[in-house]
Amino acid sequence: MKHVLSMLVENRHGVLARISGLLSGRGYNVESITAGVTTDPTVSRLTLACTGDDAVVEQIKKQLNRLIDVIKVTELSSVPSMNRELMLIKVNARGAQRGEIFQVADVFKAQVMDVGHDTMAVELTGSPDKIEDFVALLAPYGIVEIARSGIVAMERSRKLPEAEPGGATAPGPMPAHGAPGALGPAETGPGAPGD
Repeated sequence: MKHVLSMLVENRHGVLARISGLLSGRGYNVESITAGVTTDPTVSRLTLACTGDDAVVEQIKKQLNRLIDVIKVTELSSVPSMNRELMLIKVNARGAQRGEIFQVADVFKAQVMDVGHDTMAVELTGSPDKIEDFVALLAPYGIVEIARSGIVAMERSRKLPEAEPGGATAPGPMPAHGAPGALGPAETGPGAPGD
């Protein structure tokens, strides 16, 4: 099973080397590691994609949390999250093949970045599944070269208001006058419905 871990780490020299060394030294199967700065220049976010059963992933999380430079480790496989990856792919493109490749790129909302004498280079950003589907469709043309960024991921925002202690939800905005649920002039004061 594929797992995605998001880590906040101290933005210091050698942090990525220590993390990758820890993982490779214990034989964990890591598919990709991506790193980038956050809004805080002293903190970086690393996204780690790996395969293995739940017990293996628990071990990885425990080992990472022991590193002094690691601030927080979150597994995004078990929560609603957004996963994206960037790919550049160069394929053979001669004659009528070019039009076909343009059509496939258009369906996937990919950008043609370069057109050569007998090749084309296309850029695609999307979920890993979308990228795999795109590669499968271009494979018959002959793939010359692929460069993939690895997954970047983030937890999705909450869609419902947080529950308050006691089970009640936080009150929403009051309805405007005349909106459904608002009290109109005839419904106020003595004699209003329900009095």
